[in-house]
Amino acid sequence: MLYIIGLGLGDERDITLKGLDAVKKCEKVYIEAYTSLLSFGLSTDGLSTLEKLYGKPIILADREMVEEKVDNILSEARGSDVAFLVVGDPFGATTHTDLVVRAKTMRVDVNVVHNASVMNAIGICGLQLYRYGETVSIPFFTETWRPDSFYEKIERNRNLGLHTLCLLDICVKEPTLESLCRGRKQYEPPRFMTINTAIDQLLEVEQKHGKSAYDEDTNCVGFARLGSEDQMIVAGTMRQLRTVNFGEPLHCLVIVGKTHPVEDEMLEFYKITTENPEQKGNGIP
Repeated sequence: MLYIIGLGLGDERDITLKGLDAVKKCEKVYIEAYTSLLSFGLSTDGLSTLEKLYGKPIILADREMVEEKVDNILSEARGSDVAFLVVGDPFGATTHTDLVVRAKTMRVDVNVVHNASVMNAIGICGLQLYRYGETVSIPFFTETWRPDSFYEKIERNRNLGLHTLCLLDICVKEPTLESLCRGRKQYEPPRFMTINTAIDQLLEVEQKHGKSAYDEDTNCVGFARLGSEDQMIVAGTMRQLRTVNFGEPLHCLVIVGKTHPVEDEMLEFYKITTENPEQKGNGIP
């Protein structure tokens, strides 16, 4: 059996009892570290914290393993119980849907254990989940690569009055161009996009297209370390949020659409004030 187990968003205690039972009976345990990372997992003792709770070693499944060598994991699951741990919910990324398809093709049984993810945890700011449109990803721009396909999706959401969740880029174990040319992989240091960078890029793309999908005065909500004890949630305009220090990763951004009075009331808890420019919602932990 292959168990695909959601870990939630905060720390090692966010795994469900069902997920913990599954992990403890598995012969091998992998943790996916490509599409997202646990906030506490950014530290050097992150894996050891999980290993202490589970009572067994954990194998880090980086981008290379997830994309190129996952058949080895599926082969192991044919003859034994194998756990594949995913931050958030197992189906928060298309990578894991592909994993299930490949497992079914290889006649490997799959058991999925769900958990909280960024897709529903953003509800804490008060914007109602059913009033969101299509989610977009914002990749890091380079000098030669500045993709902007997300712009049309944001524009469409805004025209419909819907909110837009922007997932910000995570670059972990990215090979350098020079090493690829030489045929020997060397990797860039990990990078995690900040809300500030995302807003800079969004405004650059708006200036390029000029369709007024949003501007510096568009209301947004910035989230940092969502689900952890030190999470930070700040509501304000793009102009305001780009000056806020949101601290350590992971970050995400919501572009606000048309709001209901109840949504406005909740957002007030998180709005920037002149007295506290980095207010993070005093009324709600």
